[in-house]
Amino acid sequence: MAKIPTKPPALRFLFSHPAHLVACGFGSGLFPVAPGTAGTLLAWATFPLLRPWMNDFELLAFLAVCFIGGVLAVHKTGSDLGVIDHGSIVWDEIVPFWMVLVFCPADWLWQSAAFLLFRIFDITKPQPARFFDEKVKNGFGVMTDDFFAAAYTVLVLAMLRSVLA
Repeated sequence: MAKIPTKPPALRFLFSHPAHLVACGFGSGLFPVAPGTAGTLLAWATFPLLRPWMNDFELLAFLAVCFIGGVLAVHKTGSDLGVIDHGSIVWDEIVPFWMVLVFCPADWLWQSAAFLLFRIFDITKPQPARFFDEKVKNGFGVMTDDFFAAAYTVLVLAMLRSVLA
């Protein structure tokens, strides 16, 4: 089950609380069409700004903090919007896709494949992502279903690398 199609909130909402700014991907979630894709594209575009400043361990620790903070920000924003997995909430795409990029070769072809795979897994929600999407109606559930989309993406990329090596 994909995010509930909903009208994006006003720009004013974005700046009414720091959680809203984060959860809505600094505005990328306000795209009227495919906000999840816009959030994933933002993650892809910003990853090169993060990568040079941290080694793998530091980057994964940073992503863990972003995930935990995201649980709180997403829950607050979803509650304020009246829909826990509102379409404009895209932090759940951004952090997991950054994780994918940590494990992905820094080549545009590999990253393009990662982007497509992540979007497919995020939209189709294979188990256990579907469980978290359908049964865990809070910020943790919203963030976790995309974590599993990222895990499946990393797994498929690893299989592709082993086949092509």
